[in-house]
Amino acid sequence: MAKSWVNSAERIGADLHLDLSEPPGSSGPGGPGEPGGRRAALARALREAVRSGRLAPGTRLPPYRSLAADLGVARNTVADAYAELVAEGWLTARQGSGTRVAMGVPTIPLKQPGSARSLRGAERMPRKTPPRTRGPRHDLRQGTPDASAFPRAAWLASYRRALQQAPNEVFGPGDPAGRVELREALTEYLARARGVRTEPGRIVICSGFAHALRLLFGQDRGGGGGVLRGPLAVEAYGLGFHRELLGAAGVRTVPLPLDEDGARVDRLARERAVLLTPAHQFPTGGPLHPERRAAVIDWARARGGVVLEDDYDGEFRYDRRPVGAVQGLDPERVIFIGSVSKSLSPAVRLGWMVLPERYVDDVLAAKGEREAWASVLDQLSLADFIVSGAYDRHVRRMRQRYRSRRDRLVAALATHAPHVEVTGVAAGLHAVLRLPPGTERSTVKAATWQGIALDGLAEFRHPDAMETAMPVRDGVVVGYATPPEHAYGAALEALCGVLPPGEERGPGGDE
Repeated sequence: MAKSWVNSAERIGADLHLDLSEPPGSSGPGGPGEPGGRRAALARALREAVRSGRLAPGTRLPPYRSLAADLGVARNTVADAYAELVAEGWLTARQGSGTRVAMGVPTIPLKQPGSARSLRGAERMPRKTPPRTRGPRHDLRQGTPDASAFPRAAWLASYRRALQQAPNEVFGPGDPAGRVELREALTEYLARARGVRTEPGRIVICSGFAHALRLLFGQDRGGGGGVLRGPLAVEAYGLGFHRELLGAAGVRTVPLPLDEDGARVDRLARERAVLLTPAHQFPTGGPLHPERRAAVIDWARARGGVVLEDDYDGEFRYDRRPVGAVQGLDPERVIFIGSVSKSLSPAVRLGWMVLPERYVDDVLAAKGEREAWASVLDQLSLADFIVSGAYDRHVRRMRQRYRSRRDRLVAALATHAPHVEVTGVAAGLHAVLRLPPGTERSTVKAATWQGIALDGLAEFRHPDAMETAMPVRDGVVVGYATPPEHAYGAALEALCGVLPPGEERGPGGDE
């Protein structure tokens, strides 16, 4: 029988009690005697120890070999259990620091003991209203990756290397174009991964997509003529924040209808530029059809216009072949804009513009003589992160995780809400759930009451989109990347509980 008491005082300073016995009522294969059962039992025991508060946040756990010897299990069993809990967000693993209990994991506090007198006194005291929780219980909003999955150890290694190797000039005023190390790394990576054709001199580093819009349309330093002028064609569904930003710069936006092949670029007329999300339309999903990709380039050439390509989650695709950047069709007619906000973290605050040659000087002039937005040390760290291969490894790992989450979402809906259509899930970090007509507003309201944060599809619709050209559809946009792994199952259960029911059918089936 496996041990349940771990005497690791010489390694972590305290004994560690873990109950690996099978829970009452469980049966079937994979019991404690089987290899998979030992791993599951160990993971369950550690999870319970953290949840109950016996293992406080920051507590360092024994090394694989030591814990395996104490429990009488294989070293790989411990390693696999640790890895499972790290993926779920219960533990963290950092090079040189070992495996520790994650900070901020919710626990179930024990009732404080007290004498009969103190208890009687407490009963006479008025009860305080429990403090309101901050934020929703289940965050299913689009736009952010799983914060618990940030590659801390690999990023720290890149940061240390970058800091050690940085020339003295790094600690002076920054080049507004961005560090050449990062621009060179991006040139190679974007060519290989996204089909972008460029060179370091045509890349300008910024802090993200919104910053790029401010630079291009004149709001970076409180106004000005801007590099580009409106009117600007945009997709009928998109981020309202971007439309507000453009409106503040005095840019009129003209909505383009959408269908199953993406934006109707044949509706482009006298606009000077068009903003598209061709790799994965936001938020409805789906890539821009190849014929329309070629058509929008033809339009830009004929009109002397420019295409703004928002590559907001181009790395994440699951059930389709990779879709290259439109920029590769004509680098002189496309401004390619990307960032690490979805692939890595919005906290890093780094993005890039790949510019046609004629716009480089104007963008740099708009940015100013010194780098005022993007940290130079973060730029060097990202350059090392890319060149070392850590960025590719992280993207592949997250692609697998998000695909698994997408599959769990689709499976949960098929079981509990089969009448709800799921779209836009071949790529990206969110899905659109099509709802029966007239139910979107009530669904979002019900979700709010249940502590679920999600967005209604109507929030992303351009206010000037005409119903005759772009029919209104009810739906909700569900971001499946945001919740930590250990809370995702509960979030799906809560989501299915607030979706509107399907139409009831009589004994005659469909009749």
